[in-house]
Amino acid sequence: MSTQAFEQLLQAAFSSDADAARYLSPAERTAYTTFQQASRADLPFRFERVRLAVAMSLMKLLADLGDNEESRRVLDVLHRALKAKSVADIDATITKEAKLFERLYTNLYVNDDGEQLLNLFERTLDADTRPLMDEVIADALEVARELDFSSHEEDEDDSEA
Repeated sequence: MSTQAFEQLLQAAFSSDADAARYLSPAERTAYTTFQQASRADLPFRFERVRLAVAMSLMKLLADLGDNEESRRVLDVLHRALKAKSVADIDATITKEAKLFERLYTNLYVNDDGEQLLNLFERTLDADTRPLMDEVIADALEVARELDFSSHEEDEDDSEA
């Protein structure tokens, strides 16, 4: 179920063909399967790739929900980190942009949906085992299916009037 939930989460977050093409290579789409098949030595790196893909999905949902520039910047950092060739390179990419992550929390007004996404993002970063990551993926998929993007669109329509 976890591979399927992972793939469905990616689909929910990157629903447009343009977004999927920009952010999801075949390696990202199959990150969970690759993680499941990884050797013991490669397991930490493959786990980090799953974590990054889940975190990217949550930032994409948050960016779409509130049209928030900070979450788009964090999404881009996560995307760059996903291209890294080792856990150390992933850490270096994230550490270099740590201030963006801090600003995400300090400069962001969020509604209940946004708050749920940020909670899931934190849980993603804290997850250090497969069962915990599977739980985050399942919860994120459930939240993604329930998000209401229309209230944001209505706010934009109101401000144009």
